[in-house]
Amino acid sequence: LFVGLDANYDPGIEASPAFPDVLEYHRDGVAFWKKHGVHHPFLLPSYRGDGRRYHQNFAKIGLAPESADDISFVELLHVPTTGRNQLTPADLSDSHLDFVASAILGGRARRIFLSSSVASLMRKTRRFSWLKEKGDGTLPVLFNDTVRVVQQHLHFSNYGKFQAQMDVESRAIAEMIRRDD
Repeated sequence: LFVGLDANYDPGIEASPAFPDVLEYHRDGVAFWKKHGVHHPFLLPSYRGDGRRYHQNFAKIGLAPESADDISFVELLHVPTTGRNQLTPADLSDSHLDFVASAILGGRARRIFLSSSVASLMRKTRRFSWLKEKGDGTLPVLFNDTVRVVQQHLHFSNYGKFQAQMDVESRAIAEMIRRDD
């Protein structure tokens, strides 16, 4: 399970030739991945806009469409956004945060990945006090029990000086997922 901040779309998404693909993805993300060979419509040639870098970096983990049934994404913010955002706890829905907490603590995911900005905002809501402030290593552990582990990674929209660390983390995530299969 990958927890993101917000589903960030290009402001002109409805007029984009990729919009039908986005609707298809929202109807059934697993079927979309298996049909198109990519986990998100922002990776298709028809899409040009915000959010693409995030999904290009996620794709570097190297997961195949056969993994689609076992990978899931959820956002902290319950509505899509455009552009850069500085989210605060007041922007978030309590019922959606309950859903996110339930997905993490009670869902079937054994590995949950949060970027540092996601973990920080989660802590600020005071609903996720069980998340450690810091951990050590390539993918620091923020929470674990006998069933699951929550780990921190760099946000997938990073680039430049962070690329080397993101590449190391992508390889580590891929290895963990392969080991768990």
